[in-house]
Amino acid sequence: MIYKFRVILDAEEDIFRDIAIQEEDTLEDLHNAIVNAFGFDGMEIASFYTCDENWNQEDEIPLFDTGDEPGEQKTMADYVLNTILTEESTKIIYVYDFLNMWTFFVELGAIEEPEAGTSYPDLLFSHGIMPVTAPDKNFEATEGEDIYSDFDDDYDDEDLDMFDNDNFEDLGFDESKWN
Repeated sequence: MIYKFRVILDAEEDIFRDIAIQEEDTLEDLHNAIVNAFGFDGMEIASFYTCDENWNQEDEIPLFDTGDEPGEQKTMADYVLNTILTEESTKIIYVYDFLNMWTFFVELGAIEEPEAGTSYPDLLFSHGIMPVTAPDKNFEATEGEDIYSDFDDDYDDEDLDMFDNDNFEDLGFDESKWN
């Protein structure tokens, strides 16, 4: 069977590619198809992330084994598409180049019979022009969430008076060892 994906760049403009790929191919094959479809050079690190129905990121599936022990961590090459993406679980997030954070929403749109004479993976449709630089990511807390609530230490300005005039207790630290 053939999996047909829509791969959407996380940007304000509509930029997406439709890709057809064999269900027995791996996530690494899908990674290569995405790199080619969007015109990347393929020289950067990338990862897929499983996600829920609302695109909330879950487990990372990296391109390379980054574990402490070789072979300890599964990579994209270890995951066959039809074992991780099904009619019930159709979404996965793809991030290319962790310095620029090109982020894509990848959704399985159809599972169909292969077309005779077509080689896969196949770029079915291309919409939008890739920007020169990755869209900015806005890392914000959700509205109404107090990001400092975990750090409420009940101190006020009067509690910090002990630090006035650089009056610190001698803790026996010998600075001459470090000079």
